[in-house]
Amino acid sequence: MHTSPGPSLPEMLTAAGRHAASFTPATCDHARVAVVACMDRRLDLMSLFGLEAGQAYIIRNAGGLVTDDVRRSLAIAQRLLGVEEIVLVRHTGCGMLGLADDVLLDGLEQETGARPTWRPGGFPDLEAQLGRCLRALAQDPHIPAGVAARGFVYDLATGQLHEVHR
Repeated sequence: MHTSPGPSLPEMLTAAGRHAASFTPATCDHARVAVVACMDRRLDLMSLFGLEAGQAYIIRNAGGLVTDDVRRSLAIAQRLLGVEEIVLVRHTGCGMLGLADDVLLDGLEQETGARPTWRPGGFPDLEAQLGRCLRALAQDPHIPAGVAARGFVYDLATGQLHEVHR
């Protein structure tokens, strides 16, 4: 099945103008749930969880990893914005699955002459890595809701969620 690469930036800006013309601000001041997920474009979190704008804090990065920046965002969301629950979402077919960090870093260094200071965060096992992130959140004293965080793998072929436990 061939899919379109999506709209160009000028098309997106035109859509943003149409959006602004009929815009209605979100009505809730705070959201109870924060979702940390992979940035993969095939993962439509709003539809998956039946969310409307403003109903959850969505934090995305490559692999849906619990990085220092994600921890910072979760601590702020919990301490200042009313978040009570945290959900981690990964998906089948993730590009981070099986990624060898050093291969990517070596290639970037070869192309640019400078090695990045960050780690890509590739992992060999989707569920094991998700379990590690759940355990890390449970131990983070700055994110008390991390103790009850839940993790799921979304199957891109079926649309089903599978819960992964610590």
